[in-house]
Amino acid sequence: MPAARESLLDAAFTALARRPWAAVRMVDVAAAAGVSRQTLYNEFGSKEGLARALVRREADAYLAGVERALTAQCDPRDRLTAAAEWTISAARGNALVRAMLTGCWGEWLPSPMLSAVPSSCAVPAQRRADRPLPSPGDFVALVRDRAVAVLAGPGVPQADAAELARSCELVVRLALSCVAAPPGEGGVVDLVRAQCASIHLSAPSRTAAGR
Repeated sequence: MPAARESLLDAAFTALARRPWAAVRMVDVAAAAGVSRQTLYNEFGSKEGLARALVRREADAYLAGVERALTAQCDPRDRLTAAAEWTISAARGNALVRAMLTGCWGEWLPSPMLSAVPSSCAVPAQRRADRPLPSPGDFVALVRDRAVAVLAGPGVPQADAAELARSCELVVRLALSCVAAPPGEGGVVDLVRAQCASIHLSAPSRTAAGR
C-alpha cells in the first residue's frame, strides 16, 4: 500500500515536528494518516520499523537532491557548489537530515540502529529500511563517489580521477563542517570555489557536455 505508507510517513514526520519521538504514539500516527493502526503495523512492524523507514526516506530525499545538483547543466565547479549548498539547506530545514549527516541525534529524534535488523516484513520497502542505514561517513563516500562518476566521465586518467575524488571529498566535508558551524559572509560558496579553483575539470566538463 504505497499511498498509505507515504501518508503514514508524512504523519510521523509531522508529529515529530511537534513532540519528541518518545511521545509520538502509533495510534496517533495512524489516525492522522486516516488508516487503521493494523495497517500501520502491517507496513512497519513496530515503532522502531517506522523510525527506520522515516530515516531511510529522508536519506533518499537528501541523496536525490545531491543528484539533481550534480547533474545540472552547468560548469562542474558550479555543480559541486550546488551540491554543497543543497547539503547545508537540507540539513537546516530537516532535523533528521542534520542528524544523519552529523551523527548527532539528540533526545527529540528517533535514533535507530544504523546496522541492519532482522526483518520478516512482507513489505519490500520495509525490508529495505531494515537494511543498514547510512552513517555520516557513508554519506561522505556516497556523495563523493557520485560526484566523481558524474564529473569525471569515462576515459579520465586514473591520476586525474584520484585527484578529483580527493577534491570532491574535501567539498563534501567542507559542506558538513558548515552544517555544524555555519560560515560567515560568503558562506559555503566561497569556501567551495576556493577549493575547486585548483581542480583540473576541463576534461570532465567536455565529457559531460558531450553526453
